[in-house]
Parts: sequence; structure tokens; C-alpha cells
Amino acid sequence: MTETSQHVSLIAVPDASVSTLSGIYDVMSLSALLKPYGAGALPEVTPFEVEIVGRRKGPVVLASGLVLETHRGIDDIAATDIVIVPSFILSPAGWQKGRYPELVAWLAAMHDRGAVLCSACSGIFLLAETGLFDGKDATIHWTYAQTFGETFPAVSLRPERVLVVAGDRGQYISSGASTSWHDLVLYLVARHLGPAAAQLAAKFFALQWHRDGLAPYIIFDAPTDHGDGVVGDAQAWLAANFSVASPVEEMVRRSGVAERTFKRRFTKATGYPPIGYVQRLRVEEAKRRLERTDAPIDEIGWQVGYQEPAFFRRLFKRITGVTPGVYRRKFKVPDYGDSAA
Repeated sequence: MTETSQHVSLIAVPDASVSTLSGIYDVMSLSALLKPYGAGALPEVTPFEVEIVGRRKGPVVLASGLVLETHRGIDDIAATDIVIVPSFILSPAGWQKGRYPELVAWLAAMHDRGAVLCSACSGIFLLAETGLFDGKDATIHWTYAQTFGETFPAVSLRPERVLVVAGDRGQYISSGASTSWHDLVLYLVARHLGPAAAQLAAKFFALQWHRDGLAPYIIFDAPTDHGDGVVGDAQAWLAANFSVASPVEEMVRRSGVAERTFKRRFTKATGYPPIGYVQRLRVEEAKRRLERTDAPIDEIGWQVGYQEPAFFRRLFKRITGVTPGVYRRKFKVPDYGDSAA
């Protein structure tokens, strides 16, 4: 447990998402308010001293258009304990490297002086420009995974993971999609103040640990811009016929291409072998039916193409990380009107 305050620098740049930035700021800066409920879980000192930091002191227009006032500019900060880069909203053009060279240099300097570097979701784009995450695992929102991989191929990306802590002293921390910033701040609270303080913060702020990982949240979106017409035709046919018996054999037959050649081209174009692609499509449809209908789980498995309920349930858990029943409870919209009555 940390005996002294940790100085936290929360980065604000025009790409930043206000919800992530303000959420992290509130939880970490207001932790001292939990003392009356903590029964000794929190130290006497203020646990975190949080500043919103920009390239310079003054107003920053965030991605949503909201204007935020930074407390200090990076030139005024010689050292800090924790740097957190919040999630960014990327333009359709993706991340443009080299936009913030002074920030990148400052991040590297803070690291050299012992700071822990943290990203929430797509904030990893900025941290990756330092080169410090090369050869290390990191996570990000799954919708940005392809763009990130193309931009920073030396970073080992794990978008299905909620939180990744890397480095010999845990100095490189990244959290995944959207509200997995909850996991990031709870981890930091636990790391510096202990598990009791993290449990208290989770209860007080109604934060969630995403214990099942992020695989349940990922929507399968196969590439279609690969330029292979044969594979594209097969994908279009499969989108409407994935539940038929022996879909791979039928795709091969319809393509007019030798089986081995077709499977090789399909895997190269989509990133999935044909049977794996079929399984992803079927599970994605099963997810939609679990979310939107009350049909029994075994019936849904049959509807998407699986005669054996046990196989369907195993496959569903392997792909999503949770059982069909857990998935339904997690994502089916609750009827609060009903429960209120």
C-alpha cells in the first residue's frame, strides 16, 4: 500500500473523449471522499493528486466540442508518478502519427523518471508513438484493433483482454474497450491503496470489473475489401446461408475452384479458415437471438445450424468467453418498467 500521494497526470488533447477523461478524473480525485465509508481502507493522506495536463495550460476543445481547462502544461511538469491517456475519438482517416511530438517526448521522459504509463482504450495510440510498447502486449477497443495493428505492428495487440499490465515493474498498462476504464482505475486503486479500497470505490461509484473479458462485446465484422471476387461471392452467399448443412463444402462447390485452393484463398482474404468463419457467423446470429428473443438456448443453437446442443454451447463459450445463458443475462435489455411495478 502506498504511504504517500501519487501524482497523476491525466492527458487532455483535442482527440480525447470527455466521458472517459472526466470519469477517470472523478474517481481518482474524489477517492478521499470515501473515507467516512472506508473503515480504515484508505490512508490519511490524499491518495491521488490528479491534474488534467495538456500541451500547455488553458482551454482544450475535446472531440465532442466541449471545452476543458487544463491545470498545467507539460513544460511545467518535471516528474509524475502515473500518466493516463484517456480514450480518443479517431477520425475516419485513423490515427495520424506525429501530431503531438512534444507530448510523445514528454511521455518518454516521464517514463525515464519512473512514471507508469497508462492508456484507456484508444489512448494507446499516443503511448505507442513512444516506442516503449514495442514487443509488449497491449489492449484497445476492438473497433480500432485493425487500424492500430497497421499503424504499430510491433505492439502485440489483445483486444479481447480488459486490462494488460506489462513491463518488469508493471509500468505499461492498457485497458480495452470503452468503460473498461473502470478496470483501469480499480486496478490502480488496488495497486496503491489495497484491495479493500478498490472494493469500496467499486461500490461507491457503481463501477464494474469486466471479469469475463471483452470477447462478449466484440461484434464479428469480417473484411470484405480484400479484392478476391471468388471469396467475396462466397461471403455474400454465406451471409444468407450459414445455417445450411455442410456450408463449407457448398461454398467450394459453388466457387468452381479446387478445395485446397479455395480454402487457402478464403483464409488469406478474410483472416479465418472457412469453418472458423462459418462458426463466427453462426455465433453472431445466436448472440442476436439471445439478445432479442426469449427462445430457448438449444432451439437457438438449432436455428443457427447446430443439431447437438452441447457442441453449440461449448463453441459459443470458446468464441465469446461466456455461456449462452450468461450472455443473455448480460446483454438482453431489462424491462425496468416491469420490475418497478
